[in-house]
Amino acid sequence: MGYKGYRKSKQPVFDEYSDNIDYLKKQLGVGESFDVLNLDLHYAGRDMAMFLIDGFAKDKILNWLMTLLADLEPEQLEPEPLVKLIKTYLPYIEVSTEDDLDKSVFWVLSGATAFVVDGIDKIIIIDARTYPVRSPSEPDLERVTRGPRDGFVETIVFNTALTRRRVRDPSLRMEYMSIGRRSQTDIVVSYIKDIADPDTVKHLKNSLKEIDTDGLPMAEKTLEEFLVGRSWNPYPTVRYTERPDTAAVHLYEGHVLVMVDGSPSVMITPATFWHHLQHAEEYRQRPIVGAYFRFVRFFAVMMSIFLTPLWFFFAQNQEFLPAALSFIGPKESIAVPLILQLLLVELGMDMLRMATIHTPTAMATALGLVAAVIIGQIAVSVGLFTNEVILYISFVAIGTFATPSYEFELANRLFRLLLLVITAIFGLYGFLIAIVLWVLALSRLNSFNVPFLWPFIPFSFRGMRDVVLRAPMPLKNRRPTVLDVEDPDSK
Repeated sequence: MGYKGYRKSKQPVFDEYSDNIDYLKKQLGVGESFDVLNLDLHYAGRDMAMFLIDGFAKDKILNWLMTLLADLEPEQLEPEPLVKLIKTYLPYIEVSTEDDLDKSVFWVLSGATAFVVDGIDKIIIIDARTYPVRSPSEPDLERVTRGPRDGFVETIVFNTALTRRRVRDPSLRMEYMSIGRRSQTDIVVSYIKDIADPDTVKHLKNSLKEIDTDGLPMAEKTLEEFLVGRSWNPYPTVRYTERPDTAAVHLYEGHVLVMVDGSPSVMITPATFWHHLQHAEEYRQRPIVGAYFRFVRFFAVMMSIFLTPLWFFFAQNQEFLPAALSFIGPKESIAVPLILQLLLVELGMDMLRMATIHTPTAMATALGLVAAVIIGQIAVSVGLFTNEVILYISFVAIGTFATPSYEFELANRLFRLLLLVITAIFGLYGFLIAIVLWVLALSRLNSFNVPFLWPFIPFSFRGMRDVVLRAPMPLKNRRPTVLDVEDPDSK
């Protein structure tokens, strides 16, 4: 495992046992933090000490090891006490040595136990740790009608195990590093070595190593901001998933995953515009049903972006409407300008979403009913809103909730508001020019050297076919060419 600490210098183990004990006590805050434990021991005629964090250590394992040590005689540790301890008298699978006291402090704070023995010039690290963890459950944002109900949790070791359960490939790599000068947050970069592009893996790992910050308080979201740059672009160029099966599918395609300890969301890189429109439900049904669901989802997402600006334009310019669509637009006089109505409802929808997040689950449904039925009906009755505004905003809300990626949905919402305002100010030309500029802006985005709009821009017929159609799995025998994978064939 790697180490990247906030101390620039290395502190070698001292020659004197007491100096090592004093240094570790000071750095770990023994006597100041109640959960930092220091056990002074005496086995086999030698002074020994253990440093550990209460709540992280496996009590049964350490008690068992201490029982074995208590039966030792001094001559049993001679002539090479370190070798005898590690290979014979500490029978545990995760035992290593450390010659840097600062690294030893890091391991203790990570949950391992530092074992100091008088007369030995290294610190023995016993990695008998456990973390508080909830049981895997189905993610709220990625539910399926059929399929596994397990999801990633906040403990990184559990997440790597859930991934390996589905990817039993010997070339699957789980590379560890820690980020944050003070937080020392555990990070795992996961990829299949025989498939993933080595340049992409190298670029991602170098980008992670260059991150210089005190910590990652918001886990993967903080990490994303360091990886994708400092632009004000709202569109996510990485994808998140809480489903191990979804993560496994992307590993087989040649993507690289980033797991952050403390977060149940796994980052998928690279990710394009179309990755944010995929959902596991499409692959849990028959191909024709999955293809139908995909068309419906595409339609819903496009509707959530363009419906209200387009309706507003036709409502204000009814001369552009054919006779068959003459019903569009309010027929009665309205006191509140139409654009203000739309903006107020959009604002109200966002306020409702925020209120629902902060509302206890048992009351969230009631809150939605009150906002949708009572407030909406009264607002129409008093003339604040027209019925059509409520109708079309409802369609937009449905399309918004049909978007699989939460981050992608928020970006679409911001663009919809911008498009609505531009249409209100500049009319048809503003509407068309804004869409063109939107496509151009997205086409300039890259996700780890992969064009964000691929396979639409640059165009790839086979790639676009796979985006539009949910093909039967036996026919999906080629990996995406844009990933420049080592093994292009899936068979």
